[in-house]
Formats: sequence, structure tokens, C-alpha cells
Amino acid sequence: MTAHSLITRRMLLRDMGKAGFAVMILGTAACTSDPTENATPSIGPDSTATSAEATSTTRSAGSSSSTTGGSGGGYEWHRVNLSFVSAYILYRGGEAAIVDTGVGGSEGDIEAALGEVGLGWGDVGALVVTHLHPDHQGSVTAVVEATTDALPWFAGAGDIDGIEAPTEGQAVGDDDTVHSGLQIIETPGHTPGHISVLDPASGVLVAGDALNGADGGVAGPSPDFSQDIGLANASVAKLAAFDYEVALFGHGEPVLEAASGQVADLAESLDGG
Repeated sequence: MTAHSLITRRMLLRDMGKAGFAVMILGTAACTSDPTENATPSIGPDSTATSAEATSTTRSAGSSSSTTGGSGGGYEWHRVNLSFVSAYILYRGGEAAIVDTGVGGSEGDIEAALGEVGLGWGDVGALVVTHLHPDHQGSVTAVVEATTDALPWFAGAGDIDGIEAPTEGQAVGDDDTVHSGLQIIETPGHTPGHISVLDPASGVLVAGDALNGADGGVAGPSPDFSQDIGLANASVAKLAAFDYEVALFGHGEPVLEAASGQVADLAESLDGG
């Protein structure tokens, strides 16, 4: 079985009984405690912070905030605010995929977010992990085990061996699609196997830590927590070549309008233009 245009047995069964699907996108915020301060991270790649620890120190009242987007048959999305991390749901037709899982212990917030859009663990058809840092993969095991079937999960080839999971994952990269149309984009630099996820139908990019949100706009990857900042900046230029209206980040507030144009401007500035 290849990752390209992957269709799982459970997805086939559900597609027979349901029109459409949903994609839940959970982008955790590993690298910036305050995205308005030059997107400088307070949680590093070796962090062992737990969800409970983060909650006790930084979470505001309420476990989530939501925004919906997408038109013309595209996905709607829902943000789960885990304080220093964020979670997003793109959904349509009663089926979901999850992108990133937060630190360990985040599965309760993920479950609650599914409920807020009328979904549950049984509606989750895939998991995508943008990279191996523990604030993005910390609850992979719990999420996989919470689903009704063995959940297919995907990550970049350069990171997949560093992700803890109870089942074997599928390495994906450029030109691969997962869960009926989510396009994978290789965006290395922050980590060797970092990937981003694009829904071309609704114009929504889930950038993981390849980009950050800052001051209401887009900021580049963190130099402090990127393994190869030159390569990470090249990935910004790569993302600038795609077309999307909305950008969702592992860190910082989403950009809701003209996001790809902002990324293009950022790429030019990083290149010294």
C-alpha cells in the first residue's frame, strides 16, 4: 500500500454510507510561548512538559476556541487552543483526520474538540504528524488507541522513526495525498522530515512549525529550534509557491486572509530581497 491517494478500508466503508468527510487538524505550538515576540520559542524540541503542566500555568479559561472557514465544498476548520499549542479541525461530511497531537495528555482536549463539531473518535480516519518534536507527537499513542480501528498515521520520512506510536506509520512526502485529498508538502529545516498539509479545495494550509503566526501575520521558523535554519527558510519559499487563503500554525494565531501572499513577502525578506 502506498501513501499516494491512500484509501483505508474504514474510509471505503464510511464513504459508502456518508457523503463527504472531515479533516481534523491539530497543530500544536511547540516553539513559541508568545508569538508576538519574534516567534521565539519557550518550548524546545527536547521539552518534556505535560499537558497538565501547561494547563496549570498558561491556559486561559475554556479548553478551546473555534473558527470556521472554507467555502465552495472545502473544509471547515476548528481550532483547539492548548495555550502554547493549537489544534485545528477541518471537517466535512462527518469524517475527520487529525494533524499533530500536542504533548502527552492532550487526548482529552482533542476528544472535546471533536465533540464540539459533532464528531467522535469513531469518525477519525487518519492522523498526520508534522514533525517529531514532543509537543507535536506527545499524544500519538493515546489518539491511535482511542480510535475504533487501528488508525493509519503519516509523517515525513526523515522524522517518522522518532515518533512514538503503537502501530507502524507510513512515510509521506511531496506528491503524496492522504485521506481523500490532503496534499503533503515536504518542508524540512525545522526538523529533517518536517511536513506541511494543504487542502487545495478550501485554500487552507497547516504549516506545523515551518511557519509561525506573529503580530496578526506570518513569521518564519524559529532559528533557536530549527535544526537547519537555511533549509527551513528555503521551505518558506517553497510554501510561498502554493495558493491558500488561510494559514494555520503550530504557534501563533491563524492568518485568515491572503495568507500565501504574506508567506511570499516573508520568503522575499528572508532571502534578503
